[in-house]
Amino acid sequence: MMPLTLAKQGEPVTIRKITGKDALRQHLAELGFVMDATVTVVSQLGGNLIVQVKDSRIALDRTMAGRIMI
Repeated sequence: MMPLTLAKQGEPVTIRKITGKDALRQHLAELGFVMDATVTVVSQLGGNLIVQVKDSRIALDRTMAGRIMI
């Protein structure tokens, strides 16, 4: 497993685990970041990511993206 911040741009990856406090995990789940979901990094700038989840694009900062394991 590795954090989402290390995913290659444009390559679909599967979420294996989400770490952090319950409130953070719940917030990410509401955005569509759940176990076994497929996400794609659209762009990366300074460690911050824009990620395609289902039919939405969501911006994540480096800290939050580091808690999503692929």
